[in-house]
Amino acid sequence: MRLPKKTKRYCPFCKKHTEHKVSQVSSGHKRSALKRGSMERAKKRGKGRGFGNLGKWGSKPAVTKWKRKTKTTKKTNTMYTCSVCKKSHMQKKGKRTGKVQLGPKEEKKE
Repeated sequence: MRLPKKTKRYCPFCKKHTEHKVSQVSSGHKRSALKRGSMERAKKRGKGRGFGNLGKWGSKPAVTKWKRKTKTTKKTNTMYTCSVCKKSHMQKKGKRTGKVQLGPKEEKKE
């Protein structure tokens, strides 16, 4: 998906249409594997060892084809920065795209 580097949009802070700078934002931070409640932490503590029914820490059933990951792309987060008041706001709905390019369409030179 191609997006222009600058576009004219409504600014909720200025309450009028102004020029905005377009940028793509990262999806945010991920939880580490050793956070409280994670399986890896429990295994390191020695849960799921010994005799009898191991319950939650016992053997897991095979993953069925319905439970496998089906989504191939993530939703993109687009940030708009107003050139007048310099405040930023996000797009309400992210679009599901493989790759986002900012800037004009590149023309082929032969």
